[in-house]
Amino acid sequence: MPDWLGWLVFAGLLGVAELVTLRFAAGLMALAAITAAVVAAVGGGPLAQALAFAGTSFAAVVALFPLAQRRRSHARYRSGSDALNDQSATVVRQVNALDGAVRIGGEVWSARAYDQTQVIAEGTRVTVYAIEGATALVYTLEQ
Repeated sequence: MPDWLGWLVFAGLLGVAELVTLRFAAGLMALAAITAAVVAAVGGGPLAQALAFAGTSFAAVVALFPLAQRRRSHARYRSGSDALNDQSATVVRQVNALDGAVRIGGEVWSARAYDQTQVIAEGTRVTVYAIEGATALVYTLEQ
């Protein structure tokens, strides 16, 4: 089997691995394997093929590294009740260590004061610290 065909088979296997994992690394290596196949097809020896594969892999990683860093630096996506953490709310029924109610967005939630010594009056703006079950733990900096 010619060297270039071996590289193309390897690129195909890496392409399948990329489709299965969706991690982007196998796709970069598949591109490098295609480059090595081109070098083999034009008559490059095994050393030239290996250098083409390694060089293309390295160049692809270096070129895409800033993009990956930007993507990783964004805040993680929060959904469900986790998305309510750090949201502001308005007290609709006095909140203390045991009970109360707040409006978060357009919904009314049962609430408790995160700081058990706080008693928060109706109409006060608060911040959601966490959600425990169906109860919002809230706090205010006003007191």
